[in-house]
Amino acid sequence: MSWASSRALEFGSFKDKPPPPAQWESFGFLQRYYGGLRTLVPLIENEPEYPRDHELPTTASDNATLQARDPLKSKPVSPYPDYTSSKYTSEHGEVVECFLDDKNSITVPAVHVYNGVPQGFPNAVMGSYGLLNLTNDVCFERFGRFGPYGYGYSRRRGGIGAGLEGDREGVEEMWKNVEEVDYTNLRWVEAQERCHTRNAHRFKSQAMHQADAFHLMPLDSRGSMQKRDRKPDDGPPADLIHPKDKETNRLTAAETPLPRTAVIIRTWDDAEYTQEDILHIRSMISELAILSGGEYTIHFLIHVKDDNAPIWADEDTYDRILDKSLPIEFRGMGTLWSERQMALIYGGLAESFFRGLPVHGAYRSTYMPVQYFAHQHPEYDYFWNWEKDIRYTGQWYHLFDKLQSFAREQPRKGLWERNGRFYVPSVHGSWEDFKQMVRVQTEMGTESPNNMWSGLKDSKDGKPSTASKIDKPIWGPHGPPDAFNGSADPVPPTTYEKDKHSWGVGEEADLITLNPLFDPSGATWILSEDVTGYNVSRDGLPERRTAIITAARLSRRLLNTMHRETALAHHTMFSEMWPASCALHHGLKAVYAPHPVYIDRDWPTQYLANVMNAGKNGASGGARTSVFGEREHNFRGTTWYYNAGFSENLWRRWLGYRVDNSGGEEEEIAGEGRMCLPGILLHPVKGVQLVIEGKEEDKGPDEAEGEAVE
Repeated sequence: MSWASSRALEFGSFKDKPPPPAQWESFGFLQRYYGGLRTLVPLIENEPEYPRDHELPTTASDNATLQARDPLKSKPVSPYPDYTSSKYTSEHGEVVECFLDDKNSITVPAVHVYNGVPQGFPNAVMGSYGLLNLTNDVCFERFGRFGPYGYGYSRRRGGIGAGLEGDREGVEEMWKNVEEVDYTNLRWVEAQERCHTRNAHRFKSQAMHQADAFHLMPLDSRGSMQKRDRKPDDGPPADLIHPKDKETNRLTAAETPLPRTAVIIRTWDDAEYTQEDILHIRSMISELAILSGGEYTIHFLIHVKDDNAPIWADEDTYDRILDKSLPIEFRGMGTLWSERQMALIYGGLAESFFRGLPVHGAYRSTYMPVQYFAHQHPEYDYFWNWEKDIRYTGQWYHLFDKLQSFAREQPRKGLWERNGRFYVPSVHGSWEDFKQMVRVQTEMGTESPNNMWSGLKDSKDGKPSTASKIDKPIWGPHGPPDAFNGSADPVPPTTYEKDKHSWGVGEEADLITLNPLFDPSGATWILSEDVTGYNVSRDGLPERRTAIITAARLSRRLLNTMHRETALAHHTMFSEMWPASCALHHGLKAVYAPHPVYIDRDWPTQYLANVMNAGKNGASGGARTSVFGEREHNFRGTTWYYNAGFSENLWRRWLGYRVDNSGGEEEEIAGEGRMCLPGILLHPVKGVQLVIEGKEEDKGPDEAEGEAVE
């Protein structure tokens, strides 16, 4: 060693070498996500660029062949039940059509799609369209998707003024017989309330709790506490009811009343809403609430960051903040909450300041206001907790309906074990094959370095121990000794061994998540020990499950259980761990719905499956090798994770903008036309600025004229 090196070692001036690039960074980028309308082929004829056998040469070219063809024709899509059939009306009652205006003259235009997919379009690497019964033989481009909500026509005509540039082939033909909607003075709260009033006979009737400013989380700011004292089933005030609507009061109540679902969009009081945000929210309200006859209601749950604002004590303060928190067209749909308010409602929680954050804070306890919202609004049976930066290229009602149907039909036997794994069809085969694999991994264990017990010897004969490798299947409530009174928890009708995969089939799920419900114990996920109120010194940490990204559907039963655990037993856990762990402890039905997830690079699929399910016994969690924690960088190229980068890039390209020097107006017009995608959930997508009538919306100093900047 040289003198200089020895001195550097003595004084610690050696710098650590930067870590090597992740393995996935060496994989090539896929190209056929960006195919256009001029290369559409029927799904059955598509030769997907990915996944493929890496031992064979690539067959899909970077650019599909452009062939002369007749102009493509779009078609409207309607994923709703046949509301006029005798079977439907006899069970659920007559559906009364809903309008956007109080004169019953403006209807919501249908979303348009094209048959087929761009030639070479890749398959989803995780999850499955077929398994969830989601349609994937049609694709959505931006004008057919957002044209009904003001995209593609000027502000002067009531649109948002975006979509006037780029490839517009076929757009005029698409909408030639459809009247444009003037959104200038639309008030969505009134449209939603009218819609529910007209269809109230289809739903359960439930009374509202006592309404006072401290306890109630009010839904609108349009009047006095007297207006807030109205029961939800009273419908809108008299001044919002069209004379013809009074006729619906004579409709017969449904023989089988439908449940009502609140879709809660999480936001904050100083959030900015771009025109792209507004398009996206209009599509959710229209497709979930208006076109369904009121099956869903959209709410904004708004975090007031100023804890000194007395939103629970002073109505003027509440109304002033609420009015400033939402665009005018969404006013009246919001509910305010603050961290101090949650501390008053859920007092008695031990304060640990885990990682320097308060236990009642929005980061550690994002479900507290949802719990209390559910407690105060018994008119809703289910609650989707939804993040503002989620996008979907497909139709919302179709997505939610299929997610719920899949979850309803899942048997409870082996459910928690399946929930803990990513489904990679190109590796795991059919869903039945996957279920069998999970059963074997659970009952037999795996000889894997990811299983810390696999190398241990049995003390009696020195042979490898099998008992230490296997996972005991979860069957019924699985909670700690100090879980809140579980006398009402579901009880299995028989033993695990005797059940014929029948328990749970046809049972609505209490929790539906969009990522696996993994076991955080042993993983490097830094929030796994954020557990409050449990007797860990006596019992150790309770069993836990976690689903990253808080987008989920929760039942009233689950939220009431969480509310009682927090308010009465003073228990809680980190946000993404709390609903799943409560469901585990109390024997409630939780389902991970493996929706289609795409990836931007040419990963070998067996390698990908090994990375994603690198936990104990082939699961995604339960070991230091879990992908959740230090290995989360592997999600960067996917379409669905909190740190995914591909999601926003794909969305921007689909909207016709340049990303990393690719895409944009010139490329669309000269090449394959505008992109067309099947229904894909994307997260996160933040701050997309549209070109509004030739200029960028709120253009910043680093943005170039006419294109979105990454």
